Amino acid sequence: MLSAPEDIKRPLSPHLQIYKPQITSVLSILHRGTGIVLFGGSLLWCFWFVSLAAGKASYHQGQALLLSPLGLFILLGWSFSFFYHLCNGIRHLLWDIGIGYEMTTVRKTGWTVIFSSVLLTGITWAMGVMKWKGLL
Repeated sequence: MLSAPEDIKRPLSPHLQIYKPQITSVLSILHRGTGIVLFGGSLLWCFWFVSLAAGKASYHQGQALLLSPLGLFILLGWSFSFFYHLCNGIRHLLWDIGIGYEMTTVRKTGWTVIFSSVLLTGITWAMGVMKWKGLL
């Protein structure tokens, strides 16, 4: 195996500590992170379906877990991840057909993705709470 002599100082490649965060880099990292959260959420859905198939007692235990404060927080994060990944995926589809490459458009669509994700998550949770309380 060939290796460089120890006395040769090679430049290090710049990384996250060097570059100033930009909306494009932050949204790219967030897109990857939400993809991971969605995978975890799919496992949660599987758990819920298995508890449903396992019988009434198992289902009630699963529901109690999902409706606990921690469970609701996880579901909130999962739903935001879903809407963010969806909105940013639509943005990427537009890029795939050549629309939106100008930096001003990239920034505008990035902020649109963030605001629409928060708005869609809020609307979904508001409707869920209203349905749960019998207002819908």
